[in-house]
Amino acid sequence: MEVAPSQRTLPALLRQRAESSGDTPLLRVGPVLRSAEGMAEHTAQVAGAFAARGVQRGDRIAVISTNRVEVLDTFAACGWLGATLVPINVSARGPQLEHIVHDAEPRVLVVEPGLLDRFDGIDRLPGSLEQLWGLGDHPATWRERRIQSFPGNGDAITPAPVLPGDDLALLYTSGTTGPSKGVRCPHGQFYWWGVNSGAALDVHSGDVLYTCLPLFHTNALNAFLQALVNEASLVVGERFSASHFWERLVESEATVTYLLGTMVSILCSRDETPVERAHSVRVALAPATPAVLWSVCEERFGIEIVEAHGMTETNLVIGPRDGAQKPGMMGRVMPGFHARVVDEHDVQVPDGTAGELVVRADEPFAFTTGYWRMPEATVSAFRNLWLHTGDRVVRDAEGWYRFLDRLKDAIRRRGENVSSWEVEQVLVGHPGVAAIAVVPVPSELGEDEVMAFVVPSTDPPPSPMELVEHCQERLAYFAVPRYIEFVEDLPITSNGKVQKFELRARGVSERTWDREKAGVRLRR
Repeated sequence: MEVAPSQRTLPALLRQRAESSGDTPLLRVGPVLRSAEGMAEHTAQVAGAFAARGVQRGDRIAVISTNRVEVLDTFAACGWLGATLVPINVSARGPQLEHIVHDAEPRVLVVEPGLLDRFDGIDRLPGSLEQLWGLGDHPATWRERRIQSFPGNGDAITPAPVLPGDDLALLYTSGTTGPSKGVRCPHGQFYWWGVNSGAALDVHSGDVLYTCLPLFHTNALNAFLQALVNEASLVVGERFSASHFWERLVESEATVTYLLGTMVSILCSRDETPVERAHSVRVALAPATPAVLWSVCEERFGIEIVEAHGMTETNLVIGPRDGAQKPGMMGRVMPGFHARVVDEHDVQVPDGTAGELVVRADEPFAFTTGYWRMPEATVSAFRNLWLHTGDRVVRDAEGWYRFLDRLKDAIRRRGENVSSWEVEQVLVGHPGVAAIAVVPVPSELGEDEVMAFVVPSTDPPPSPMELVEHCQERLAYFAVPRYIEFVEDLPITSNGKVQKFELRARGVSERTWDREKAGVRLRR
């Protein structure tokens, strides 16, 4: 969809799609099916209902819900009105949730009744909050506040004169190293997500996109823009379930889907079933998929993996340029973007040297416009006019980028830098490993030791020595884990990321196997 710069807004895109191919399907969530024209008309009516309840341009509407159609209705209506969606992670509780609602200061809070208990640990709601809207069957009151039903269709209204740089969503980070930051995501950024991710996946007219990732995450929200700008349709499913994933994929009739590396590892560790080849999916955007599983996905599931690098703050900056990919590599810089690898002083380092990934965009508003009410954090992230990703990477002489760690997850063992990601890549290649997380733990000699938390795929699990031998053949001696602990599962966020800070805090316990106490000497 060719779009003039001034038209890179959600309401303009909805209207243009309705005019160009109005009878084509655009969205399906559960039993709700909407054509492109129907979605534009419905959005105008929902926006009218919101306006009738007092929602105005510049207001923020917070939503805490599972994957329901009302989340996308609110997203679209906010764009139509010039308001801002604040989707909240359904796992947020306590101080984190309290910080988000007070920081965002929403005028309206939309809540799925089953998630009201998330607010039990919050004594005071923000003074800005004027209305509570309940989804589905909901109580009449909560904390002596009236709960209104989510608005039905009102009188259709024309869209507000929103601009590409206006906020469309305020997405909060996980806040693992401090208070959650609200990432201001403008209309233009979502447009470019649709264009760039669609290009990386070769999304075209008639494609059906299926996501089971949560709608409070940029991955799922921008899948809607991919469908919108590429004359495709989006099917939104329930939260990821390894036991039901393939059946839901078949039911959706999808041709494109979205996964995270941990999900791919889980699916590959399960027993083979006929339904895993009964789908129509040709490609999956699956960042952080272990290199050893790329061929497994293609041969076993018939799905091509697409690797890429993007963040809530950025866009799809690195990926399959010209369609070329290499297992284990994030890709090369995509058209419209620039990237460097720099040291702690922002000086570019030579190819083959590890450093922080910093990025830029050619187009206006392709990235976040900053952090909500955190000017110092915004200036720090954009220092020297490059957005600092916090990712430690290596670029080779041919322009391919390889991810090593988040800077905060880097391991320094006895003068050597160890990539937790590289150790994980090796361990997940063992047939007895279903999932893995590698973290630094304190060493009695100073710096760090390498610890691996392993979810086994076999019963009994492989022995620690078996895993050590597996690593010795594939890693430098200093990267072989000293500590190994078998666990039933890993702490996972609702968007599928391992919460390594929890594992670092847990550290070595009585259940942990210690290679040095076992008297094992490594080959050098």
